[in-house]
Amino acid sequence: MLLERIYDTDLAQASYFIGCQAKGTAIVVDPRRDLSPYFALAEQHGMEITAVTETHIHADYLSGTRELAAVTGATTYLSAEGGKDWSYGFDGEPLRDGDTIELGNITITAVHTPGHTPEHLMFLVTDGAFADEPGYALTGDFVFSGDLGRPDLLDEAAGGKDTRFEGAKQLFASLKRSFLTLPDHVQIFPAHGAGSACGKALGALPSSSVGYERKFAWWAKYLDSDDEQGFVDELLEGQPDAPAYFGRMKRENRDGPAVIGYPLPELSEMPAEQVAAGIDAGDLVVVDPRPVDEVHAGTVAGAVNLPAGQAATYAGWALDPERDRRGLVMLAADAEQAEELRAHVMRVGIDTTAGYVTSTDGLPAFTPATVAPGDLDGLEHAMLLDVRAASEYADGHLPGATQLHGGRVMWNRDRLPESGTIVTYCKSGARSSVVASAMRSAGYDVTELEGSYLAWEDAGLPTEK
Repeated sequence: MLLERIYDTDLAQASYFIGCQAKGTAIVVDPRRDLSPYFALAEQHGMEITAVTETHIHADYLSGTRELAAVTGATTYLSAEGGKDWSYGFDGEPLRDGDTIELGNITITAVHTPGHTPEHLMFLVTDGAFADEPGYALTGDFVFSGDLGRPDLLDEAAGGKDTRFEGAKQLFASLKRSFLTLPDHVQIFPAHGAGSACGKALGALPSSSVGYERKFAWWAKYLDSDDEQGFVDELLEGQPDAPAYFGRMKRENRDGPAVIGYPLPELSEMPAEQVAAGIDAGDLVVVDPRPVDEVHAGTVAGAVNLPAGQAATYAGWALDPERDRRGLVMLAADAEQAEELRAHVMRVGIDTTAGYVTSTDGLPAFTPATVAPGDLDGLEHAMLLDVRAASEYADGHLPGATQLHGGRVMWNRDRLPESGTIVTYCKSGARSSVVASAMRSAGYDVTELEGSYLAWEDAGLPTEK
């Protein structure tokens, strides 16, 4: 049996390629939309992708399940455990608790593990060439290394009301019924790693084991003592802010992401005159992936700053394709970087990349407004906006600051002043640059605090909690 983990460091998301070497067939679990890694593995190992599935309806990225099935003709398997509200809106073979997928010598057994989401499945993998019982568990967002999937996202991102409490209780029951009943030697492969907003304390290790989690995970003591309420209280406390785009991901992943076709057409370098005209007409917007200090030295008018390597994460914060259908022009070193940026933004359902430029020459220039910490009192402003997480704000913030997570700002415009200057800050300036650029692109007058909170502290200026 072949088991390969494909990891996206941008969104801290893992998908899995499982292949039977005897039959030359493979299944992909929790694929993302840019499909090249799966085809590369299939070619490398001489395998055909014949099946595709996912552990649940995801909130943080747009699933590639439908795309991969359309390109390969693979059979799609989808959870049928979500009830009327969380049943898939596109075709697939239904999977219920105990159902199996046969892949040559490999048997994959679906186990219903509600809690993070109602329809969630864990997949137990048996390598029939060597064993007659499961040795591996693809746990999705059920069990992570050192943590559990948060049960509050239906409330935070999908319009639910107080579903988190029932979800937390379901998670407790799922652990008792479906996880702790597994042998200690079973290896677990979760769908996320450290940095994901799908939990609050995910470990960086790519895998773990049932025995290790049983002994060392924070939640183990509550299961040992059968303390459901203690478990619920600790699980729900301190979960990170969920970006607003999670709601769009939940809807689109349930209903069926658009199939865009593969391979994608190559991106072309666009003439500066064409891009400048498109910006002026409101048809194009430049994506600037450079670090904040380079952006502050000079960028393109209306450009959105999406730092390279995290373009998917921050595209979800800054761009809303339901509201804004402008074509994206990637400011890139070359075609390869432009293609990579397109792949990243596609992961959060942004499919409007039009081309790229390699220089800002000939484009309308813009230098973002900034203010030094010592000069803030002398700057007339309508709002001081802290775009960090609520937990960071609680640990200390600038006097008079309003907190609104960076991933929620553009979806809460009613909380922003209609006129006047808005001053933004985060911890070091990177997140603030992303949010400020998105706000400017939408017409707001924004000034960024130079160096953000760290610079304010270094200057010995007052903070409050």
